[in-house]
Amino acid sequence: MTARLIDGKSLAQTLRRHIANEVATMDRSPGLATILVGDDPASAIYVSSKRRLCVESGMRDRHRLLPADASQRQVEDVIDDLNSDPDVDGILLQLPLPRHLDGQALIERIDPDKDVDGLTEASAGRLALGRPGLRPCTPSGVIQLLDSAKIHLEGAHAVVVGRSDLVGRPQAQMLLARDATVTICHRHTRDLASYTRDADIVVAAAGVPKLIGADHVKPGAAVIDVGIHRTDNGLCGDVDFDAVVEIAGYITPVPGGVGPMTIATLLRNTLTAAKLPARSKRAYDRYVVSRSGADEAATSASISAPI
Repeated sequence: MTARLIDGKSLAQTLRRHIANEVATMDRSPGLATILVGDDPASAIYVSSKRRLCVESGMRDRHRLLPADASQRQVEDVIDDLNSDPDVDGILLQLPLPRHLDGQALIERIDPDKDVDGLTEASAGRLALGRPGLRPCTPSGVIQLLDSAKIHLEGAHAVVVGRSDLVGRPQAQMLLARDATVTICHRHTRDLASYTRDADIVVAAAGVPKLIGADHVKPGAAVIDVGIHRTDNGLCGDVDFDAVVEIAGYITPVPGGVGPMTIATLLRNTLTAAKLPARSKRAYDRYVVSRSGADEAATSASISAPI
């Protein structure tokens, strides 16, 4: 058996095309603000890709670049300004951040209605309770990949390898919401293969190169590889692709699988945020209050300044 490839690149292109078509019908183009602190090369490349695809989809690029030594307060001020700006519908704080910054505190500062990464506690709570909200991009992209391959989720046994807040935990919740029977495995799981061999669906998101091999997969299973690693032999994922492709029924490649869907889902989340009911007025009110406060401070400073 040779697994059928689930082409994330092609699906992402289709999704972005649909997004662009919908944006073209809107009275106001959605605005996406990316925040990059420092000059980490990998983060800079990733943000550049997001910005380029944002513009290609007809959205407005509201990028903010801060120096690597920016203080916690400086980043907070940028987030507060973007929260209050009615022309910004989505805010993405690029991770990882310089070590001196409290990343979780900064994420929590983002308005949940603009949290297009789906990482705030409010977004996580909405997901856990099954309430409407913005969902993490990578897990959402995985669900779309499974749906595109017409893989039946209801009643399927899905094993998620990894429990990060970014992928593993929300992925398990999304699969559970689709009535899959979900098992979460992690670094302390004993005999990992005994769990994954029983799975109809394996989502590998452990951050370990080629962790999932031929012995971990049931014949015909769907294997979704979230990992991406740079090695001396090129890029690879958490799955030993060459070994698993001969056993699985479906598999995502690395690159060209989950990665493109993550950015496409980010754009879809931005579009969703722009259409949230009553958000525009609430954001406008916050913006007016914020600007009036800034104007008052500036006026006060000019009055008290020595001549």
